[in-house]
Amino acid sequence: MAEPIGRVPAGAVPAGAVQVEAMRRRDLRSVLRIESVVYPRPWTLTLYLSELNLRTSRHYVVARRHGSVAGYSGLLFTADEAHVTTLAVDPAHHREGIGTRLLLHQAHFARERGARHLTLEVRASNVAAQELYRRFGFRSEGVRKNYYAEVNEDGIVMWARDVDTDVYAALLARLESRPRGPGSDHDLEV
Repeated sequence: MAEPIGRVPAGAVPAGAVQVEAMRRRDLRSVLRIESVVYPRPWTLTLYLSELNLRTSRHYVVARRHGSVAGYSGLLFTADEAHVTTLAVDPAHHREGIGTRLLLHQAHFARERGARHLTLEVRASNVAAQELYRRFGFRSEGVRKNYYAEVNEDGIVMWARDVDTDVYAALLARLESRPRGPGSDHDLEV
């Protein structure tokens, strides 16, 4: 089940735990700071504001650690699919399980919204992200030539099919039960 969206009462979250909650306008300064570090052509404030206003077809969340935004992710819903529009983790928080937590949340949320499939594009050179996505059942199904034109790089199109099944629910349960966080051998982060 997806983590609840909204504020958690003070003291309800253990110190240092990752908390996933709905992205709000006040989070955008931190989101844009991370964007500028991890992407050659970051999304703009205007684009994020537009996405946040499309509440029936979009779902954006942030991951907080020690009260600060450490990562974020977005979904776009079309028909029976959910497309991961973005997933980024502040490099200062890589290998802390934040990418895994974000993707777990989004996969659960997509299932709750009736999505049958998940899809995304990832840079061909981003091997760590591809490995993370493979753990979530994503498989490469195509290449978009020069999709990331700003860095002259192809995008790998990945799909996780049949995420509405009990088999996929069991995969998510296994991922949730694995050790995560600093020092964990199980987390490759984007």
